[in-house]
Amino acid sequence: MPRKARLDAPGTLHHAVIRGIERGRIVEDDQDRKNFVSRLGDLAQETKTLIYAWSLMTNHAHMLLRSGPSGLPKFMRRLLTGYSVTYNLRHHRSGHLFQNRYRSVVCDEDTYFRELVRYIHLNPLRAGLVRTLSELDSYPWSGHAVLMGRVKHEWQGRECVLSWFEKGVGEGRRVYRKYMGEGVAQGRRPDLVGGGLVRSYGGWSAVLSLRGKGEEAETTDARVLGKGDFVDRVLREGARWSLHPMKQKEWRRRIRKIIDHRCLEKGMNVEEIRMGSRRGQIPEVRAEIVEELVKKLGVPLAEIARAVGISTSGVSKILGRRENNST
Repeated sequence: MPRKARLDAPGTLHHAVIRGIERGRIVEDDQDRKNFVSRLGDLAQETKTLIYAWSLMTNHAHMLLRSGPSGLPKFMRRLLTGYSVTYNLRHHRSGHLFQNRYRSVVCDEDTYFRELVRYIHLNPLRAGLVRTLSELDSYPWSGHAVLMGRVKHEWQGRECVLSWFEKGVGEGRRVYRKYMGEGVAQGRRPDLVGGGLVRSYGGWSAVLSLRGKGEEAETTDARVLGKGDFVDRVLREGARWSLHPMKQKEWRRRIRKIIDHRCLEKGMNVEEIRMGSRRGQIPEVRAEIVEELVKKLGVPLAEIARAVGISTSGVSKILGRRENNST
């Protein structure tokens, strides 16, 4: 059966996994690791792809990211091709380094964001690359050390991730570290590395239980980690985005104009909006921008979400609140 096309509209949250061909190594030493991480960061900044969590292992790598304006496939193609070329030259080899098709799963942010951050960042500990969580705190080849303040990468959305745990970087870090510790005993989490009905509900027992209660069948898609209503929305957004390719550049230009104008009016940094900051009056200004973008442009929610640094469900909630307040 032919593979389905990837689901991706700008602003979509993905769990992406890349693996060495035939389970082979993708790094040999720290020079290779520095090369990979440097390319990841430079490309993320260039393409405005937001990186929330990542772990570079010996024969594979995980990333939790929000796709930028050019989309996930172009980002991954540039990352993997550029790294493969330099790796092969350095190690005097030829041929493919990675499996031909990386895995990417669209994720329901509200349900899975925190769990995916933890799952990805605990990979080095589960694999024995570090012995303890304290060692992981300073381990430079995953995003955990960035969240702990031990390593600095401007391209990683540190503040945004920590805000999912508590307001303020210091308190957010404390709660996040505790959450990481609670996950150590969980071991492998196959429910977090793919999509489809069974994984989205946490196993066959939960699915069979729903069916036993006579629940209606929900929409499911192996490319999506989330339940029926989320899958429906992702499919609608993806279809809507692909049906209007000629409008995409114009949408983005007008979105930037509206955000720039609103931030200038409020004396605010545009990057604080885009990186998902929740400090001070930023949430209220973000809500005003969302409302203006929807009413004036009618842009897909995923594209608005990418532009203002929140999830598509977050955009929906903002619209719902403002609709209720106006009635």
